[in-house]
Amino acid sequence: MLPREPLTAGPVILRIPEDKDLDPLIRAYADPAVTRFIPFVPEEYGKDDALAWFAKAQDAWEGGGAQFVIADAGTGEFLGASLLKPPDRFGNSEIGYMLARWARGRGVATAAVRSLTDWGFSHGMPRIELLTGVENIASQRVAYRSGYTREGVLREEYATLDGVRHDSIAFSRLAGDPSDPIEPFLPFFPGGFPSGSLTDGVVRLSPLVPGDADDYHAMQSDPESYKYSVPPQAPSYADSVMRCRHAGMWWLSGQRVELAIRRAGTGAFAGHIQLANVVAPLEQAMVGYSLHRDHRGHGLMTRAVNLLVEWAFEHTALHRIIAGTALENTASQRVLERAGFTREFIVKGLLPRPDGTRVDDLQWARHR
Repeated sequence: MLPREPLTAGPVILRIPEDKDLDPLIRAYADPAVTRFIPFVPEEYGKDDALAWFAKAQDAWEGGGAQFVIADAGTGEFLGASLLKPPDRFGNSEIGYMLARWARGRGVATAAVRSLTDWGFSHGMPRIELLTGVENIASQRVAYRSGYTREGVLREEYATLDGVRHDSIAFSRLAGDPSDPIEPFLPFFPGGFPSGSLTDGVVRLSPLVPGDADDYHAMQSDPESYKYSVPPQAPSYADSVMRCRHAGMWWLSGQRVELAIRRAGTGAFAGHIQLANVVAPLEQAMVGYSLHRDHRGHGLMTRAVNLLVEWAFEHTALHRIIAGTALENTASQRVLERAGFTREFIVKGLLPRPDGTRVDDLQWARHR
């Protein structure tokens, strides 16, 4: 069994749960932002639920794991909880944590996770996993800041009380891994995710979020929108929802940036733009875009492309942004020309067409 000892973690301490933690535990779990990503937490969390939590904490210790309260190092105030599950048959463990609303934005979760992870390694655990909901961007940032490596998506890994199943992101650290924070290759816009945005006063680029799914799907279901897509077909509604739900995770992991194009004055959804096919060693990414038919002919896409490329060159390591257009897609070519891109070469037969034929792709690039 692990020793029942308090751990010092910078501004916080991890200690054994005490009776005085009962009321703040109930208040913490009354916050929907806390329970949204934790399976099977009742909507009306009460004293009996908190007492059951205390009993499970005891079970964790007796099973070879550890469950701590996260408290302020100076005042002893309850800030959250952290768990190191009993090791499996290979000696591996899994870490979990919960942070109360009044403790956010202070680095508390990162301090607790780093301390508990190092403590687990010091007691012989070879590997510690961390699972977090695909939309739980705050928790994913804690994982990266705690030196955890993203391993992949676990499809429909857990279910909430309403019976809906959700994807998780798997992270891990090995005992021999460096503990340095992992900095994102693609930082969020000023203001963070999902609040941050870019604007030139006419268009506004904001992160694609689940609430955009219907608008995005309607636009991408228009044959004029998808005829130049790869593949050249409308997405399923499930795929559109998935894109909007995974957008934050993709961005934070450095895979791609998915954005809604909006009218700056009204906030109306006008289109979609992305940085995808990110190749960090080459410092290169590809821009792609679609515009809703009701917003065409006003120069919005040229503005959007300029905003995104200029942000990328100023705030990321990207040196080269590329794009590709079918030879007959003159509207897209005009956008790229106005946005400062240069024609480079033609790739023969690259793009599939709905009838099974293939057409040439005209490649473009803009450099820092």
